[in-house]
Amino acid sequence: MTLPLPLAAAVSATVTALGWRLGALTGSGAMAAWTVGTLVLVGTGWPGGATLAAFFVSSSAVSRLAAPRQGAAVDAKGNCRDHWQVLANGGAAMLGSLVGLSNAGLGLWIVTSSLAAAAADTWATSLGAWSRSLPRHLLTWRSVPAGTSGGMTLTGTIGALVGAGLVAAAGSGAGRMPSLLPVASLIGFGGMVLDSALGATAQAGFRCPRCEVASEWAVHRCGTPTVRLRGWAWLNNDGVNGLATAAAAVAGWVAWAWVSPASG
Repeated sequence: MTLPLPLAAAVSATVTALGWRLGALTGSGAMAAWTVGTLVLVGTGWPGGATLAAFFVSSSAVSRLAAPRQGAAVDAKGNCRDHWQVLANGGAAMLGSLVGLSNAGLGLWIVTSSLAAAAADTWATSLGAWSRSLPRHLLTWRSVPAGTSGGMTLTGTIGALVGAGLVAAAGSGAGRMPSLLPVASLIGFGGMVLDSALGATAQAGFRCPRCEVASEWAVHRCGTPTVRLRGWAWLNNDGVNGLATAAAAVAGWVAWAWVSPASG
């Protein structure tokens, strides 16, 4: 069941304003979140809205619980999401939700799968910061400094499973599609692994010559231009997140056709 545009816009505005007041969104992030929320509600109705709410509320909460990283290798943006972060996490779900205008079930599968991947990555990063052991590089399995792109910990991996499962449960329950729960959970976890793999290989890695620390950005927070050490200069963390959630959205589409949830 889709929602009329005025109602969808009003509901999305209310939730977005609350997120902005609580410091979870920047001004630009709030505008992007309003757009994402409105289109998800228009395309997939209350089930899609419940899935999006499960992602936003749980991810915002777990991000605030993240332990400070001692000696972190990168300088992340922080917990207040800007428009790039919102679109990286929710853009694929937003576009996929429009499929729901012609096929509500398929639209919900795409939205749930994509947001499960976004949640898995957020939970893995946030809970992984509490790990007492150093993360291991996904490809070499060698210990790397906390915060290194492509690093994984047992704590973060468990967190990814919980985050993906939580969002998948919301979509499955709200849409009354039992088969969506295990499939979206697996797709979400796979999206997190893909995110880590891209972070370890293709994502740009820089180093500040002044501070002698690694960075994710062409200009370090101290204002000094950094030196690129690896990866594609144009691909930052937001781009990696966007690619991973888009891949999860496509996987959700394929899984819909393969599992045929309409019959279950």
